[in-house]
Amino acid sequence: MKDNTKQRIREVVADAIADGVTAGMNILVLQDGKEVFYDEQGYADLERRTPIRRDTIFRLYSMTKPVTAAAAMLLLERGQLDFCQFVSDFLPGFAQLTVEKDGEIVPAQVQMTVHHLLNMTSGLTYGDDVTKAGKQVSTLIDEAVRKLHTDEAISTVELANRLGSLPLAFEPDSSWQYGLSADVLGAVIEKASGVRFGEFLKANLFEPLGMRDTDFWVPKEKRERLAKTYETVGKGAMRLYDGDNLAVSNDMERPPAYEAGGAGLVSTIDDYARFAQMLLDRGSCEGKQILAPRTVDYMVSGDLTPVQQEAYRRWVGLEGFSYSHLMRVMRNPAMATGLAGAGEYGWDGWLGCYMANFPQERICLLLMQQKKDAGTIPLTRKIRNILLAGLE
Repeated sequence: MKDNTKQRIREVVADAIADGVTAGMNILVLQDGKEVFYDEQGYADLERRTPIRRDTIFRLYSMTKPVTAAAAMLLLERGQLDFCQFVSDFLPGFAQLTVEKDGEIVPAQVQMTVHHLLNMTSGLTYGDDVTKAGKQVSTLIDEAVRKLHTDEAISTVELANRLGSLPLAFEPDSSWQYGLSADVLGAVIEKASGVRFGEFLKANLFEPLGMRDTDFWVPKEKRERLAKTYETVGKGAMRLYDGDNLAVSNDMERPPAYEAGGAGLVSTIDDYARFAQMLLDRGSCEGKQILAPRTVDYMVSGDLTPVQQEAYRRWVGLEGFSYSHLMRVMRNPAMATGLAGAGEYGWDGWLGCYMANFPQERICLLLMQQKKDAGTIPLTRKIRNILLAGLE
């Protein structure tokens, strides 16, 4: 990377912190597996003036999804999971699916498969306050939040089975909508593997990859490294946010009953870099083959049908991308709303963590922050554009 490219990124981040866009952020860029840029600015804890550091732990939220997809790929190549299998083969709550059509709840005509979960074409959503189906999902999530810190906390498999008894937003495979598909997939992985979802991830991904700070909770000896979460309130002002969004504990103080495959993990920038670089290296990490090359090629090269793509393209900022295996995949850089790379893939999280792999350029970009409703915000796109414009 050129020195002026690095400086421009630093300046954009510094301006964002000064303007209250984010409390702090660290950024890592790898090229050909080697670090070419790292920067840390701002605070992990504004009140205590604790700076963001390289070992700061962040709540990943939806950047959990690619990890869940990779776990499913492991079971696929081991012959323990067939993506054409019905979800009801593992979770009986999905045996009698219903769907909302024209405001009425009717029996579904299509069975949900594991592949539908991987592509967000299952009909599962995050709920809403408008439709009958959406209201029932929202009620279940609210219940899971209320019980989260009690002895009645809802487990991974219980939540999934209960979701299966609620009406879908659409027939499986007929459209696309972002939602709880990855969380149900976590329960499927648990049933297919015969061990808790978190235990499977630890034994088959985190330990082999050396991801020592990645888990569904943060033990006491590491808690000082867990960043606080903030939200913007007016121009230049931020306040602490401590909500348990999507039934994911904000304090992360104990192992959860519900290990959310779509939102529950915490990690550091270096831990997640090991996962992202493994994908970029077609499943290899320091001489160990975590996933087969053919499996990774399949994981990062899927697509949607035209009807599904039409639903997906309504998401502002993802123009030119398709969606597959719980990640965005660049199909048409000419349609992108900024600089992009053919075949690039990755995802982001609700609190602003972001991953993008660029296979042609052999680059991995990671951003970590803890800002409510951040996802892929203008700051993220600015950093992408500066990086890609400055490549030598």
